[in-house]
Amino acid sequence: MNYRNAASSVVAAALWMLGALLSFMAMAVAGRELSAQLNTFQILFFRSLIGLSVVSLLLTVSGWGQARTRVPGLQIVRNLAHFGGQFGWFYGLAFIPLAEVFAIEFTGPIWTAFWAALLLGERLTRPRLITILLGMVGLVIILRPGLQGVHPAAFAVLASAVGFALAHTLTRRLAQNDTPLCILFYMTLIQLPLGLVPSLTNWVTPTVTLWPWLLLVGFGALTAHYCVTRALLLADVTVVMPMDFLRLPLIAIVGTLFYQEAFDPLVLLGAGVMLLGNWINLSAESRRLRAAAEHRST
Repeated sequence: MNYRNAASSVVAAALWMLGALLSFMAMAVAGRELSAQLNTFQILFFRSLIGLSVVSLLLTVSGWGQARTRVPGLQIVRNLAHFGGQFGWFYGLAFIPLAEVFAIEFTGPIWTAFWAALLLGERLTRPRLITILLGMVGLVIILRPGLQGVHPAAFAVLASAVGFALAHTLTRRLAQNDTPLCILFYMTLIQLPLGLVPSLTNWVTPTVTLWPWLLLVGFGALTAHYCVTRALLLADVTVVMPMDFLRLPLIAIVGTLFYQEAFDPLVLLGAGVMLLGNWINLSAESRRLRAAAEHRST
């Protein structure tokens, strides 16, 4: 690939990542607005309902044969972890600043490295250990335990990062057997009753004014992950994923402008420390993959 084509691909990847950033922020704002009238279980139920409708339409067009899974048990475990992650994330949106939610979520690579070592047998290399160390330092900077009261919702978001990391690790194993559309189908199908049953104890029928927010939550997750996937097809992960850090300052601006949330520079500092650790790990992984590819070509 010549320089011009490479530059064009990076620009296109950046535009796809912009779509992902807008989708993530739209989900966060929609979750905050919905939390004023609906409980977290109801939000997750409607998210799954809308997602299942979209995925079912796609399967109708492309063929329902893709919905056949070879590992149903793994699908269930993966979605229990993912549902827990979603619950903690949406719960946190209702109680703590948006920027703090996104910053704590950046601990994901720490827990992913842990789960990958435990379940997939991946080695904890020096760059991965540095990522974990800097991630924990960044987390301490953000939460500042002992210096101020830590809202319980912050721990819910931290638990959600652990759940998401487990779900992502299991997705890597699922992808060896099932198509991405199959994984999305079972994600929405399994999580639908998980959100519906608990919400029935305190059901609130959404008003007409809530449906645009519900649609944003339902479509936002699908478009966000689609945009990230397209970006990764166009540029290296070391180029694409640092763009994800822009979520934090952008959502901080949204929180300040629309919800009068105080700007906390230590949240940005802590997230920056996490980003540094992620960058070191991604750079090391990129060099390793490049060296392996050069070795195979010789």
